[in-house]
Amino acid sequence: MIVYGDAPRREEPRGKLAALATALRGLESLPPGLERHAALVAALIEAGELAQGLADADFAERGLDAASPGADAAMALLTRVAEAVWLSWQFGFTRIGPVPEAEIATVGAQALPAVLKGKRAEGFAYYALYPEAYALAASALPEGKPLRVIGLRSIGTTLAAMVAAALGTPAPRTVRPVGHPFRRKLAVAEPLSAELLADPPAQFAIVDEGPGLSGSSFGAAMDFLAQKGIPLERIHLLPGHGGEPGPEAGPCERARWAAVARHPASFEDLLLHAPQPEHRLDGWAAALLGPAEAPMEELSGGAWRRLRFGREEDWPPIHPFMERRKFLFRTGGSAWLLKFAGLGRHGEAALARAQLLHAAGFTPEVAGIRHGFLVERWVDEARPPAPPMADHEALVGHLGRYLGFRARAMPAEAEAGATAEALWAMARQNVREALGEALAAGLDRWKPLLPRLNAAMRRVWTDNRLHAWEWLVLPGGRLLKTDAVDHAAAHDLIGCQDIAWDVTGAAVELGLSEDERNRLCAAVAREAGRPVDPALLDFLRPCYLAFQLGYHSLAADAFAWNPVEAARARSAVERYAGQLRQALVAS
Repeated sequence: MIVYGDAPRREEPRGKLAALATALRGLESLPPGLERHAALVAALIEAGELAQGLADADFAERGLDAASPGADAAMALLTRVAEAVWLSWQFGFTRIGPVPEAEIATVGAQALPAVLKGKRAEGFAYYALYPEAYALAASALPEGKPLRVIGLRSIGTTLAAMVAAALGTPAPRTVRPVGHPFRRKLAVAEPLSAELLADPPAQFAIVDEGPGLSGSSFGAAMDFLAQKGIPLERIHLLPGHGGEPGPEAGPCERARWAAVARHPASFEDLLLHAPQPEHRLDGWAAALLGPAEAPMEELSGGAWRRLRFGREEDWPPIHPFMERRKFLFRTGGSAWLLKFAGLGRHGEAALARAQLLHAAGFTPEVAGIRHGFLVERWVDEARPPAPPMADHEALVGHLGRYLGFRARAMPAEAEAGATAEALWAMARQNVREALGEALAAGLDRWKPLLPRLNAAMRRVWTDNRLHAWEWLVLPGGRLLKTDAVDHAAAHDLIGCQDIAWDVTGAAVELGLSEDERNRLCAAVAREAGRPVDPALLDFLRPCYLAFQLGYHSLAADAFAWNPVEAARARSAVERYAGQLRQALVAS
């Protein structure tokens, strides 16, 4: 099933370096505290993207990982920024050190490529992966022995710099695992290989997020060292969690994973159980909202459902790997939801969208953002609408205002979401896998029309999550949209779409008739100032259903250990499959 995806970004390296330098210099004018630290981490992420992009550009040219002046200079700059981040953390956000002017100048003096290609760092954007946690994890590495730090690109570039900063070692080297996603390999030039192995008694720290479905990126690095005669006892892994690789890892890989020394970067140790209050998430919330009147409560992994639904039988399905970390904080008789929205520019953009939607009256009040966690009011007295929503006329009117506002006020860049071609390929693959080739072939009639459909798209920050349980009814009957900020920036291939995607989603999820859908289109058009393309609507319906089919199929697989949750996901799969059959047969 095709569900995941992330559009590549193209950036000009000198412009990125100039923006990074401006951001680092601007820190000197900020007062000490969490906001300055968060801005410093944002600069760290940008520096990591620059170093990773330059290393990958060299790799693309040579087909090998090797030392190079530009990438090495960028890695030295990144390590200086990482040292500042760790200094800030250790001293309670009161110290950051000087701006690394010499390192900035050295990068600028290099011959740099015209364009860098990169992708969003998933851990920083979606999965509450904090670089500071890797510096904390590094404290468990052996002392008194030489240590080589190796980062696995992409995100391992930044994470390895944090490990090196915590240990006081030279700037790390990075390598790019390549090949089949479940059978990655390294391609390392001989001079770089000799440099890595120059100190015979050295220990090796391999740094990355994950492991994922197979753990093959970590495996590729361990394979490389094993081929060079390095025993497993001299290898240390710094992964993003303490679990094992997923179902695509074979028995040999699992046995090696169980035997190797691992030092996970723990979110809990960093932000929930830290001894200093200035390091804890509840302390950040208290500084913004006031002292807690009860222990902070985690609502991740679908735990939020117990506060919104009276019976477990009414709980909606979830995907455990696609839910963001979230917590409930109570103070002064009010409740607030702390939801991870992304570090750096990802979180700041989410805050701006949340403020815009609240000001328009569609979403809960926003208190701010605390180093990656968006803080929104939790309305205890609100409840999900009883299915089905009884007053469809009022519902259609509200949806028209809401979606029309997004279409008018929240434009997105042209490359910010999946193309019509990518949506068609996803739909055909998911339908073929779930329902067979005969029904999948029904989508082929759209193939000649894809260029025209793509040209018709006017991308906006779509909601992408219009399911009935994502709405709340206030005591007076007013509708409030929840989870409205970041599903167009989720770790899937959809991204920002034409507002027709949300019209389709509303029609499917809220059970609108064809007449109600048409009235919704008219209402959206009035609010947005432009019509909803009927051809796009017809095309996007099977695409939407096929995506939801794939999403909940993967959720069911992820819940193999939990039959109750798996059954919820499979029930959703059956619902979307039934509507897909009808749509494809009718076409």
